[in-house]
Amino acid sequence: MRLLRQPGPAQIANLGKSFLFLLCSNSPSARTSDSNMPITLTEDQISQRLQAAIQGDPSSDGFSEIELTEETRLKCAAVLIPLVWQAEEWHLLYTRRTDTVESHKGQVSFPGGACDEGETTPEQTALREAEEEIGLDPGKVRVLGRLSNLITITYFRVTPVIGVVRWPTVFRVGEHEVARIFTIPLGWLSNPSNRWEFEMQGRTRSLIAYHPYDGELLWGATARMTLDFLKVLGL
Repeated sequence: MRLLRQPGPAQIANLGKSFLFLLCSNSPSARTSDSNMPITLTEDQISQRLQAAIQGDPSSDGFSEIELTEETRLKCAAVLIPLVWQAEEWHLLYTRRTDTVESHKGQVSFPGGACDEGETTPEQTALREAEEEIGLDPGKVRVLGRLSNLITITYFRVTPVIGVVRWPTVFRVGEHEVARIFTIPLGWLSNPSNRWEFEMQGRTRSLIAYHPYDGELLWGATARMTLDFLKVLGL
């Protein structure tokens, strides 16, 4: 997902990442907790809640990391938020970027990126990017709906697309872009005690950061989209 290109926002992101690393360095890497209840909603229930949240406007904007004006020009992007059913509960699937990619080095993200010319829906972009980055066959994804757009500090309007991935499945990882694929239980993600929300100096919006899970640090826009999804589900 190539969303950090401008020097200013990239510097902000790097500072935020360094701060979060220091904050989390003394926090144990969590796996599970007795207070993390498994989430067992059906696919139809999830789809219905997504549709109700959009309220008939699939292009609506939600959280923005920047102040918007009439002069603001936004670029199109989309990500796939993959849902997988394993161990009798829902998980979200994430990737960790390599340290050699142009942007988002070493960060946890969803498969996704900028819209290509000719693509007319966020679903097209999200599924294409997932296939390019992790070799996910679009035919193995059942799209359930979308979240409201998230506007990033790099002036992208990102549409998160929710899709259930047939599980188990075989991935073909783009080794230049993706270092690891992993999942986190939705029950763990929905537990407020597993995340922080705090203010960053010089920013008008709060920053979401999860406690480390299996050695991975989920924060920033990806954590915000995760939380948006949980709110839609009522978790």
